[in-house]
Amino acid sequence: MSFELILPFLRPIEPLLLDDSISEIMGNPDASWWYERDGIVRCEASISFDADRLRTGLEVIANQLGKKLDEDNPVLHAQLPDGSRLAAVIPPVVRPAPALTIRKFTSRHYKVDDLIAHGTLTRPLADFLEAQIRSGKTLLISGGTGSGKTTLLRILANAIPEQERIVVIEDTSELHIQKPNILAVECQTDTFKAAISFDDLLKSALRWRPDRIILGEVRGIEARTLLDSFNTGHSGSLATIHANSAAKALRRFANLVLRSHQQTTYEDIEAEIGEAVDFVVHIERQPGRRVIREVLRLDNYDRRSQQFKMEHVFRADAQTSTEVMPC
Repeated sequence: MSFELILPFLRPIEPLLLDDSISEIMGNPDASWWYERDGIVRCEASISFDADRLRTGLEVIANQLGKKLDEDNPVLHAQLPDGSRLAAVIPPVVRPAPALTIRKFTSRHYKVDDLIAHGTLTRPLADFLEAQIRSGKTLLISGGTGSGKTTLLRILANAIPEQERIVVIEDTSELHIQKPNILAVECQTDTFKAAISFDDLLKSALRWRPDRIILGEVRGIEARTLLDSFNTGHSGSLATIHANSAAKALRRFANLVLRSHQQTTYEDIEAEIGEAVDFVVHIERQPGRRVIREVLRLDNYDRRSQQFKMEHVFRADAQTSTEVMPC
């Protein structure tokens, strides 16, 4: 982990920044500091960070990254050189002090065996999912914030055959998929130049001769373009989406498509999704690990009952839970 750029301005949280076992750092406006390790959030009561010093440090960091953070631009989203993500907000949006979140990026290239060792999935399930990807099935990976969707996508993408061309589209580069014929692009929505959105890049991707399209996250108007790409010769693609279950992921996908294409009926959109998506893999965060909770297979859409034809091919027995350690 490398934090040379920001470390001089964030010395009070240096131990958290340099601890590779910590995945996320959170500083709140009430001056409390929290961190996540192994899926468990804990408070670090020993940190004392002067609010004015923190704000000055954040403004300098923003400037070094080519961005602005001031009263006219009080929200900052930035990617650090090592791939970690920094999100900050200052007064007057928050009071009385700035808030800061750093999602740390690990350069380690995890493999499916690592997920099995951590209890995220079983060997039979891993073999099953990898076989579906090799055969060209389209997978939607759902889960909540910090559930491990990106890591799971990155690892499953290793099953894509080497001879296929992959186009990866992300908000900020996180996947770093290692394949011989790959084109990875990033959105440019928070710059001083012309904005380039997910949808802009996805439309361009269709001209870049992809065999597979990997979309870091489906969350806006690009859902319509993505669904079109699934149904026009780009099956076998992968994408993530925020949802609390596999079934809710399908409804969210349909709602996102409908927002940007209201001339189409909800039923028609669900029918398109039923034809385009083969599996929904839902992953959840539990204390100490991330777990694949369920895998749904879609077998099209029944217009008479207005429901997806689907079945569970996997469902975990463990109950979900969260744990927060108090100050």
